[in-house]
Amino acid sequence: MSVTPRLVLGSSSPRRLELLAQLGIAPHSVRPSDVDETPLEGELPRAYCRRVTLQKAKAVPRDRGEVVLAADTTVAVGRRILGKPCDSAEAEGFLRLLSGRRHRVVTCVAVIDDAATRVREVVSTVRMARLSDDDIAGYLATGDWEGKAGAYAIQGPAGAFIPWISGSYTAVMGLPVHEAAGLLAAAGIRGGG
Repeated sequence: MSVTPRLVLGSSSPRRLELLAQLGIAPHSVRPSDVDETPLEGELPRAYCRRVTLQKAKAVPRDRGEVVLAADTTVAVGRRILGKPCDSAEAEGFLRLLSGRRHRVVTCVAVIDDAATRVREVVSTVRMARLSDDDIAGYLATGDWEGKAGAYAIQGPAGAFIPWISGSYTAVMGLPVHEAAGLLAAAGIRGGG
């Protein structure tokens, strides 16, 4: 009789927990890791996102038979990485930069088990509508930008600013469920859906 591996979510993101639940998967435990998310000099967004995701996954304490899932989402305008804003002034700057233009959202997911480390990256293109000063001020007042790459979350109030995406909506939210399901299945974890 084979034993079902225990899943450890290496993230404190409630969105990632919700997205796993959509797959019918509930982690055995949640153990967010704390890694330095500062980009290296000249690091490109996709390489940055992959590196940070792997660091997060490898930093999670894991017992034999446990499977760790970690992810990272990066917002990029050209080669520029827009991380989590440190205050409302930086958030406003990000929103003004994103206003009326397309940008990329790179989400990487890593799954580590006793046998392997598996990684997938998903790149989506997102267009943000042109934002007025009132749009920006109103959104900043919600506080929804806090802790969000690029100063917004597509599933929150900022969703009203996004008329178009090409790619994976769940990846833009923080976890590409199709890719995550495949990686977890390869590690012996399957959902109910």
